[in-house]
Amino acid sequence: MELSDRVVVVTGAGSGIGEAIARRISEESPRGLVLADINEVAIERLGTEIGATPIAVDVSSETDNKMLIDTTNQLFGPIDLFCANAGIGFLGDEQTASEEWERMWQINTMSHVYAAKHLIPNWLSRGEGYFLSTASAAGLLTNLKAAQYSVTKHAAVAFSEWLAVTYGDKGIKVSCLCPMGVDTPLLDVDIDFRKLLEPDAIPASDVADAVVEGIRAEDFLILPHPEVERYIQNKANDYDRWIGGMQKLQRSLFPD
Repeated sequence: MELSDRVVVVTGAGSGIGEAIARRISEESPRGLVLADINEVAIERLGTEIGATPIAVDVSSETDNKMLIDTTNQLFGPIDLFCANAGIGFLGDEQTASEEWERMWQINTMSHVYAAKHLIPNWLSRGEGYFLSTASAAGLLTNLKAAQYSVTKHAAVAFSEWLAVTYGDKGIKVSCLCPMGVDTPLLDVDIDFRKLLEPDAIPASDVADAVVEGIRAEDFLILPHPEVERYIQNKANDYDRWIGGMQKLQRSLFPD
């Protein structure tokens, strides 16, 4: 898909990868570019800078997702590309409070479901549409010390796969963005996040470039870190060996 004269929505556009994607897409001369985020001040500032329309949204709310889609349709016409990018991350395990598991589930996974629910019918009637899911390499592999993040990002990848399989023959394209470390505020969540991700962290602008290239090529997996493909192959070829390797990595990074 070429992005010129297209209507595009980017959630989580107030910072990090979402902001970088929005900036990069604005260079492609879209007909309409909508910035969605819970941080209204951030998207208003960015919207003024790049000539985009800010809409304050809580992506964990199905009602807000529907409002975002309906409002964009009213302002610019049918949405061509929806970038389900908003997400959160923090450390946790099986002992973490169920409320925290639920919060991450709603933002990292269910927000994609809510958006697709209100996008797909129109896209099916038009015979086209494009859904970009920002997951993570953690969704293909795992993330040490971050159970909720790994689980919800795995689910985001699974939902993207399901959309692609189910609607690919009906004109709907799907891409799943799975970066490793990116120089965003997520690195500041905890010292363990930074310790794990910072060595391979790349600028968010590099991720945005990969997104535009991946959408242009209509690739399913968009991997700004090429080595992730090799890691996936290693995992698939010998699961037990991969588990052992991850255990070794954990011992070296986080010795008890």
